[in-house]
Amino acid sequence: MSGALPAGAPAAELAGGAPLLELTDVAVRFATGGGAVDAVRSVNLQLAAGEVLAVVGESGSGKSVTAMSLLGLLPRTAAVSGRAVLAGRDLYGLTAEELRRVRGNEIGMIFQEPMSALNPVLRIDDQLIEAIRVHRDLGRAQARDRATELLRLVELPDPARVLRSYPHELSGGQLQRVVIAMAVANEPKLLIADEPTTALDVTVQAEILELLRDLRSRLDTAILLITHDMGVVADLADRVVVMHDGEVIEQGDVHTIFNAPSQEYTRDLLGSVIALSAQPMEIDTVESAAEPVLRVRDLSVVYGKVRAADGVSFDIAPGEILGLVGESGSGKSTVAGAVTGLVKPTAGAVHFDGSDMNRADKALRRRIGVVFQDPASALNPRATIGDSIAEPLRLHRVLSGSALEDRVADLLRSVQLDPALGRRYPHELSGGQRQRACIARALALDPDLLVADEPTSALDVSVQARVLELILRLQDELGFACLFISHDLAVIERLANRVVVMHHGRIVETGPTASVLYAPQDAYTRRLIAAAPVADPVVQAARRQAWRAL
Repeated sequence: MSGALPAGAPAAELAGGAPLLELTDVAVRFATGGGAVDAVRSVNLQLAAGEVLAVVGESGSGKSVTAMSLLGLLPRTAAVSGRAVLAGRDLYGLTAEELRRVRGNEIGMIFQEPMSALNPVLRIDDQLIEAIRVHRDLGRAQARDRATELLRLVELPDPARVLRSYPHELSGGQLQRVVIAMAVANEPKLLIADEPTTALDVTVQAEILELLRDLRSRLDTAILLITHDMGVVADLADRVVVMHDGEVIEQGDVHTIFNAPSQEYTRDLLGSVIALSAQPMEIDTVESAAEPVLRVRDLSVVYGKVRAADGVSFDIAPGEILGLVGESGSGKSTVAGAVTGLVKPTAGAVHFDGSDMNRADKALRRRIGVVFQDPASALNPRATIGDSIAEPLRLHRVLSGSALEDRVADLLRSVQLDPALGRRYPHELSGGQRQRACIARALALDPDLLVADEPTSALDVSVQARVLELILRLQDELGFACLFISHDLAVIERLANRVVVMHHGRIVETGPTASVLYAPQDAYTRRLIAAAPVADPVVQAARRQAWRAL
């Protein structure tokens, strides 16, 4: 590929002279009520024209703060020092007006969540045309022509329809393509991509990565990729910078970082990556003569003209973990809502322990625990962690007083949290700690069935691995059945005894985990598996070729 760069050479040499971007001794300090916090310390890195540099690390490592400092998008409490030289100009020395001209012109920005990057009350044409005209002396008609050209550039079909649409009328993948079109509207020298695929399904992610690779090649744009997804790094990056606790601890070409990392933290980060195995993992199927804990028969849920679930049928045996996989819009969460009684079926039935969930009483519902994707929104920000865990016990009048306090402490210990954390509020805990608290709350009433809807997708890879180990340990100790919903096939492989694959509201394939993942019968399942990136640059290059061929 013309934009590809040889691995292992310094950025300045790759560019044939001075690097496009050079950070020297960059530091960011935040003033807080509790004193100064050094979020970034002495960061040094270089980026050449046409190069993809991935900055990786866990939440709190300083990678996003470093990127946002280049655009002047940090809060006023932030004090930035050092130098950030882009094409000969120090970004930190620019006036506010000069920096506004740089943003969207010399530097484009792709954010993690496209819905938050777009105004929900304005049509796409208004937003994209504005992004063009703010930096170019064009009339509206000319800018609209340029907007149409940009949508074709990011391979969006029917640009006229997209331009007329509001953000909520487009899919996540389409929205991210619109955001990328806005970011490259003025052909910037540098594109900052902050977790650009985290919120996307694996097949859409593969398409977006292919698009970024193509744009880099055609426009010779440098990409500063901020991510915690090592599969994405293996797929796209030329070089890698590893950050930990605000500092750069290691950097090098992608092959060296993946195959011979020098730092223990990097080795641990790579070791925590959950990826599909080279050969099938041995996970026993659950054989039980007992009646299924959950029986779903011919379930259909219709919203207007949309059949969110269409004739779905499956069982879950006592003590079994069933993985439910598919892309956004496949119907996974709709099925979960029907199972928990939050969604009323249009047709068919959901029976839990022989009882119809449509007629379930309070006593029956208490035997189903639920863990949601985002722990921050699942917890009451005004309630302590202990109060949130105690809530179902109070609601069902199971315990009170000191007995309730003891039970909450035991639940916190069961998810490997210090009971003292029960006195804290959600914002005072990390993402992994909050999700552990949500699991403790879901298990408070000793459920027979746990419904986990994407419970690890918002977590760092190392935290994700620990939470999955926790769920497996608790399931082994407590024996609950589990409906585990995910679009991440590697996670499903780690946990599930059996897999159900959904596409457009229907089940397209089901069977033992190893059979579905390593001998898929349906073409959709094969595409889903081929699109999942792995944390190995060589293997991922081969997988990318195989995915293109499907």
